Amino acid sequence: MQSPGSLQIGLIGLGTVGSQVADRLLNHRDSLRRRSGMDLQLARVLVRSRYTSRAFAVPPDLMTTDPEAILGDPSIQVVVELAGGEEPARSYLEKALRAHKHVVTANKLVMAKHGPALLELAGEMNVDLYFEAAVGGGIPLISTFKVDLLANEIERIAAVINGTTNFVLGRMAAEGLDLAAAVAEAQALGYAEADPSDDIGGFDAAYKLAIMASIGFGARVHPDSVYTEGIGGVEAVDFRYARELGYEIKLLAYAARAGSRIEARVHPVLVPHGHPLAAVEGNHNAVYIEGDLVGQVLLQGQGAGGRPTASSVVGDLLDLASSIRRQVQTRVAFTFDPDIEVVPMSEVIARAYFRSTVADRPGVLAAIFQVFGEEGVSISSAIQKEAFDADGSAEFVVTTHPAPDAALQKTRERIAGLDSVRRVSAFLRVL
Repeated sequence: MQSPGSLQIGLIGLGTVGSQVADRLLNHRDSLRRRSGMDLQLARVLVRSRYTSRAFAVPPDLMTTDPEAILGDPSIQVVVELAGGEEPARSYLEKALRAHKHVVTANKLVMAKHGPALLELAGEMNVDLYFEAAVGGGIPLISTFKVDLLANEIERIAAVINGTTNFVLGRMAAEGLDLAAAVAEAQALGYAEADPSDDIGGFDAAYKLAIMASIGFGARVHPDSVYTEGIGGVEAVDFRYARELGYEIKLLAYAARAGSRIEARVHPVLVPHGHPLAAVEGNHNAVYIEGDLVGQVLLQGQGAGGRPTASSVVGDLLDLASSIRRQVQTRVAFTFDPDIEVVPMSEVIARAYFRSTVADRPGVLAAIFQVFGEEGVSISSAIQKEAFDADGSAEFVVTTHPAPDAALQKTRERIAGLDSVRRVSAFLRVL
């Protein structure tokens, strides 16, 4: 029976994160009661099958395969959604909010695509929607935007926000591994999924950036409007050349104000040594934020995995329980302007790194420099790196000054079409 000092919780999903959350709710109940002032009672758990073997054994009488056992039960006050995917998770969250239930979710896909609408619905229903774990895993990002940086106009967000790709790039840099070998190592250590395409392709980072940009800039940033490029084109040799030039290579999620519009993009970037994000190692994540009042802020830690994500989910539950007990409203105070546009990537001003394989003969570099000049792209540095006697070719590395991305891409296309250029082996942007 529900007591005045209790909070009845319905849990959707009992995978890696859900099992950690269920364990914490069931086996650390007294500790959670002391911290929140309320008894957090796990009332029901929605699963696909009661008979699946799981890391944590939930009492059978708590499990159900019927969503209505949670969404339609008026005694359940909070729905915790950890099933993942867009549907039916989005529908579950909407139905829970319309039933005046508070919601806690770790679903980055749903929050990236539907977060502003769901937050506005939560406001209409006068309930809370917590989603700390949807972006930074164990890093307290949403609460930072919500409370600590609320007085600021956010100017820039730059993040190494996918632990899988950061680990993979780190192994390529340290050991000279190719992409496939580094991914296989990440999979063997449990840092990468069997199908790592969302990570390697940059899509996971794009979902997280869409959430951060929407909140940080008060815009409706859909993942489809985030320019997204993965790490598939990065080769081991690029790390050596980058370090010679004073850079590390990271998959960067980047958003910034651009007048009345904002930039929002995910792609590999040469990050200069000395920048805080250049030193992020292994499967860790870091988010660098610039505000007009606070200046520069760096948040860093484990961004993925069952335990860090469960930490954020349970932290949200404790915050919610404390607010309910004190009878205060902590609903996320974000507004979203639908008229704020995302700058097309072609208009973004960026620097670039080109690595080309060229014929090792006179006049080749002059032809390349002519293309740069005709496209209005100024060269910052140019180095012929290696000559290969076997086929009479050499590697030529160029970095540029800032230019519109459309001009950089046109330059890349024209250089690749020169008779004396075998291929443009790498094109990376420079922070």
